[in-house]
Amino acid sequence: MSVSSEFGITLQKCGMVDVEHDPQTAYITLVVNNTNTLLSTNITDLILLDNITGLHVQKTSGNKTTDGIQIYRKKSLQGGEHFAINYSALLDTEEMWHGRVLTLPAKLTFRSSSQNKTHLVSLTAAFTITEEEKTKILYSHGISASGFFIAFFVSLVLTCAVFFIIYQTQILKWSFCSKNQEIQPERNQNHKLEHSQFNSGDLFSEDMILNDQIIDILSFEEPGNMLQALEDLEVASLTRADADLEACRTQICKEVIAMMLKNMALNHSLFPHVEKKISSVFKKRFLAMEKEIQEEYERKMVALTAECRLETRKTMEAQCQKARAANGEAEELMRKINEKPAVEYRSLLDRLHRLEQDCLKRFLFVKQEEYFAKAYRELAVTQRKELHSIFFTQITNATLKGELKLEAAKTLVEGYSKIQGDIEELMDFLQAYKKYHLNKRFSYREYLISKIQSRCSHVSALINAAAAQIPSLINKTERAGHLPESHLGMLLDRAETEINFVKQKFDHDLKKEKQKLCQKLITKRRREMLQKQKEHQKEQLSLGDPFKTTNEISHYLRHWKNLLSDHTIEFEELTEKLDNEASEELKELLFNVTEKAIEELKRVQCGVFVQELVKLSVPKLFLLEAVEEHKKEMVVKHGQLEREEREQSMAAEELLQLTRQKLSQELETGISEQKKTRSWEQSIFMQLLSLPLSLSEEELLRMRQELHCCFSQVDSSLAWPKIRARTLLQAFEVEQKDTEVLKVEQNLAMTYKQIKYELQLEKECHLRNLENKLGEYIASLAFQKTVKKSKMLELYTAIINVQALLFEQLNTSKTLSKLECIQILEAHNPEIEELDRKLEYEMLHKESAQQHLMSRQRWILDGLGLSNEAVDTNAERHVTVLLRQAMNKCKQFINLYQQSLRDEQWNCVVLEDLLENIEMDAFLAIYSQELHLAGYLAKLTRVPMGMLHRFLNLLLPSSSQSEVLSVLDSISKYSDGVVESDSNADESGSCKKRRNQELWQALENKVRQDLINSLEKIPSLNKRKDSLIKKKQLAVLEKAAFIHLGCSPAHPPVEQPDPPVSLNSATAEAIELLDTGEKILLFREPSDPLLALHNFPRKKKKNFLNSKKTARANMDS
Repeated sequence: MSVSSEFGITLQKCGMVDVEHDPQTAYITLVVNNTNTLLSTNITDLILLDNITGLHVQKTSGNKTTDGIQIYRKKSLQGGEHFAINYSALLDTEEMWHGRVLTLPAKLTFRSSSQNKTHLVSLTAAFTITEEEKTKILYSHGISASGFFIAFFVSLVLTCAVFFIIYQTQILKWSFCSKNQEIQPERNQNHKLEHSQFNSGDLFSEDMILNDQIIDILSFEEPGNMLQALEDLEVASLTRADADLEACRTQICKEVIAMMLKNMALNHSLFPHVEKKISSVFKKRFLAMEKEIQEEYERKMVALTAECRLETRKTMEAQCQKARAANGEAEELMRKINEKPAVEYRSLLDRLHRLEQDCLKRFLFVKQEEYFAKAYRELAVTQRKELHSIFFTQITNATLKGELKLEAAKTLVEGYSKIQGDIEELMDFLQAYKKYHLNKRFSYREYLISKIQSRCSHVSALINAAAAQIPSLINKTERAGHLPESHLGMLLDRAETEINFVKQKFDHDLKKEKQKLCQKLITKRRREMLQKQKEHQKEQLSLGDPFKTTNEISHYLRHWKNLLSDHTIEFEELTEKLDNEASEELKELLFNVTEKAIEELKRVQCGVFVQELVKLSVPKLFLLEAVEEHKKEMVVKHGQLEREEREQSMAAEELLQLTRQKLSQELETGISEQKKTRSWEQSIFMQLLSLPLSLSEEELLRMRQELHCCFSQVDSSLAWPKIRARTLLQAFEVEQKDTEVLKVEQNLAMTYKQIKYELQLEKECHLRNLENKLGEYIASLAFQKTVKKSKMLELYTAIINVQALLFEQLNTSKTLSKLECIQILEAHNPEIEELDRKLEYEMLHKESAQQHLMSRQRWILDGLGLSNEAVDTNAERHVTVLLRQAMNKCKQFINLYQQSLRDEQWNCVVLEDLLENIEMDAFLAIYSQELHLAGYLAKLTRVPMGMLHRFLNLLLPSSSQSEVLSVLDSISKYSDGVVESDSNADESGSCKKRRNQELWQALENKVRQDLINSLEKIPSLNKRKDSLIKKKQLAVLEKAAFIHLGCSPAHPPVEQPDPPVSLNSATAEAIELLDTGEKILLFREPSDPLLALHNFPRKKKKNFLNSKKTARANMDS
């Protein structure tokens, strides 16, 4: 059987059984193949477990175990290589029967790096042997009788056993159920889903592998590839750190929500049973969320892996086709040239193809690394959004069900928003602190690599110097005339052979000793790190327990900050100590093995070639002088190399100190910049509240949720900037691969600056997208309200116009005189005026209540000033003491007044919504009165239903037929059904009816002609349409515009008569609204780089009665 992995590794197990001989013999072969040209990579730590249950192995190189398993080990397998294992085994004849199946799988585990992670990969190849046995049937009556009695006795025993089991089952049933009921609550109580950040494997396995990799890099990596391998390890470590921080964020958010509910119950703002119910719902939703995120993570990883594999295969196939085409062209050329240049050309071409393939593999690796990082970031953002959504949804549901009072819900949301700001600040610090220590760790590892590289160079130079002395001695002897020229070539060839043997033995011994040392170092490293990580995890999991009965959430967050900071410092100190110990032991090992190799070379020189030269009659004194001179040269060479190594070490230490100073500055700068970004968040929130919005409490909650969802994405992950920079740099190198090396190196510094600039642009673009998303959401809310109002105004205007038409018809048909029409209007006015007075009273009452609430809040804040002790300016106390106290309370006062301002603006937004609702209710009442009047006039005019329908179609061009029919039904209802339909006009009608029909038709034609004339008065319909669209956009922007960090209002309010400021110099962006499909334009003023926190004065909105009175006046005139 054969099985393959995603890395191109194939495991095969096959066999053949010889059944002609007794006992039967199985010949089995195991093959591990790493020759896939497209996917092959270097793999390490191969362990092959072969099941040999039921077999007696004859000859094998594996280690047998007591469980019927033999183990084969191999340190590494390079790409393009394979290895095979063959052995024979005898089948166990004592346990053989016909049809028995021996299941003998083979399992291979190895390590391979892919997508910035080191994977432990496992492959299992199934293998079965089905035994066949020839049997001879002998008939015996005695055996048959014995079988009958045995079968009867066995059946009796089994029957008794079945009855006994049934009896015992009935007895134990209730006992089992009661025990299960006792165990289940305990299991639910102890169940905690912690640190399950998108993976379900062993918590420490990946950390252990990452921590082990530095040993492999220092021990087995080629010196020229060490820094590249270290960079890959750095990215993997940053990704792992992102996962740990995301798990901490999730745990903190969940525990903070539980603590907030507990505090409300302790403060008697929430009943204990309600608190338990809501907390239970939160826990269930959190568990469901984590399950969904885990499933989504697994789906994304499978899809991305398949996509990357397909991309790799297609790209490598295209590269192979390109290489084959180039080889074909090369073959045509080589037929025309000599053999030696052709061989050299072919060798160079093959080398070029290998380099191109390696470069392409690296580019694909970095590119796919970015795919996985982006997917992981999207999942993290999704989880953060879902956390906020769960909180706001449950609070809204609890409020609607009456479980949570509105004031308590508002207090809870305010506290949640404040705590979320503290959590974001905490995570910003932890992220910057973690980034600082990881960069510090890898700068120290670069320092260790430089020392290892210097030692390797030192060792190589010493061995080469010692080896060069052997042919030097031979050549010196020949030049002195003591050695015949006929022996020179033979001795030099032998010297080369001996030197190569010593170097190969040196490489073999060094590799063997490194393997032993690495195993010891990894064992020690894992033991100490695992102990430290378990201690840290235990402290983190028990962190929330002391705070679950207190209201000190801020103290809880500070404790988290101190704890994780201490953990980071302890872990980094341990890592640095272990890295340094490993480096020193590897250097010592390298020195010891090198000394042995040099001694072996000296032995070859003195014990072999000196003796050989003595046999060839070379003067012994001459040889001793030459050997002594060589010893002095080695001492000088050794001293020179040690001085160079010390100088390089000192330079590396200076660079390390400079790097650490730079990292400390970057830590402070990063924290400062992130604080500025967070202050930008607060200013954006204040700007939103200062806009002339009218939102309900529910809409404000949704706005808060959207705000938190956007601002939870402002942070930048640890791994993403590094991964993105690697992708940009790799893309640049691929584009510039045909450029001269010198030119590329000269442009490299500019390339790094350009990459840094692009990363900054991407960050600013991300912030701007978050800002646009908020603006889009607010504009959507305002636009929906505006559409609703405009629709009502359109209906109201249509009813007023219908009334005017009906009055004109009554006057024209002489049904009523002009005086009677005026009396009808005057009788209708008191009802409208009464509604107007009621509206004004309710609005004044609401505004006065709001002003009283605001003044009370200001009075409470004024009472929070300095105490009498602080204000008392006793002569004995120094002024600086008072200043220090004032400065200490400065931040507290600023926070209190900012909170007061937010509350005031929040209440203003809610008040505006209440006032608009009052206006809308009054407007609907007025609209109903106008419908009454329209129905009464329709009753008097006896207008036909079809004619009234046509009038409404003309007056409501943008309304649907269902809306028009609804208005028509309302008028018909208020006319007591007297309105005529077209079918009522029979042939027996009089001339009066015919005359009325002609009047109605003439009136309809007049309405049509008036509409046509109004359109003809417009110079350019398209121009007018564009103007209307611009006005609508400006109105929507005035309601829902939102100011960026570096933007200011580009125009005055629309309701003011002054013309808007020209927008030619501003930049415009089109954004589609979420719900309506409409588009709005965001105009930015680039001239003002600073964001001033303006407290815009709220505009007094026009009520609908103003529009109604104007329309009434026009109709009267």
